Amino acid sequence: MLVKVLYMEGCPATPPAVDLIGDVAAALGISVSLEQVLVENAAQAAALRFLGSPTVQVDGQDIEPEARHSLDFGLT
Repeated sequence: MLVKVLYMEGCPATPPAVDLIGDVAAALGISVSLEQVLVENAAQAAALRFLGSPTVQVDGQDIEPEARHSLDFGLT
């Protein structure tokens, strides 16, 4: 399972989100590949489907079902 955490530089919510992912994976006894991706510009935000910092995706899907259809990509 690939988990990506997309984030903006200096986002205070990113480290706790990364820690929580590790804690949940350990509690469930599953192995995850965790990738942290720094989003630096609007083109990258659109390409990665970045909705805000942090955005968490599992195997390419946003973890928030309602966000999967959003097109409000960008740096906010």
